[in-house]
Amino acid sequence: MTWQIGLVANSLIAIAYFGIAAAIVFPLARSGQLRTNPLGAATAAIFFTCAVHHGAHSVHMLLPAFGLDDTQGLAMRTAWGWPLAIWDIVGACVAIYYWSLRRHYGSLMQGAQLFQDLRQREQQALELNDAVLQGLVVAKMALDLDQPRKANEALTASIQSASRIITDLLGSTHASLDLLRSVPAAAGRPGEHPVGAADDGSEDDASPRPPKSP
Repeated sequence: MTWQIGLVANSLIAIAYFGIAAAIVFPLARSGQLRTNPLGAATAAIFFTCAVHHGAHSVHMLLPAFGLDDTQGLAMRTAWGWPLAIWDIVGACVAIYYWSLRRHYGSLMQGAQLFQDLRQREQQALELNDAVLQGLVVAKMALDLDQPRKANEALTASIQSASRIITDLLGSTHASLDLLRSVPAAAGRPGEHPVGAADDGSEDDASPRPPKSP
């Protein structure tokens, strides 16, 4: 009984892994990144070789059922105990779970987006610089020239551009993200403590101190 479970589970794993490899390779090939994106190509190769490995197990165990005296298949049937069968079931469940996630994260799990190349990341960095950083520079210059209206317009445009770029980078509205910072933002000039922050556990410098006794 255990080898039949292993046969079915390995077949499911092989089918899922072949599909995952294809889902990575085809978008990369369509976007011309198959040769220029080694991470994506290597990941697809891993899934492909694993699919061949699990598929070979299934084929060897199935051949004796057709009257073929496959020595390896008969040996695998005998050796396939419950530990291997249970682990194959776990592997099949993980592969099926992956495909269930693609329905919710399809835009993120396409090969060309999941394995973005360095040129695309550089383009995104340049877009952030042009849309956000330069807008902040314009806002600062406007404040220095006592033009608050122009500064407010520049800041609003920068915020909108940053929001749009980040939304495009995330690519999905299904993920629930924690937007709280891990550390408080420093308000003030570089090197200064944030407002209300204490140094070495002491009170803030701005807090009143009792007068020294004469």
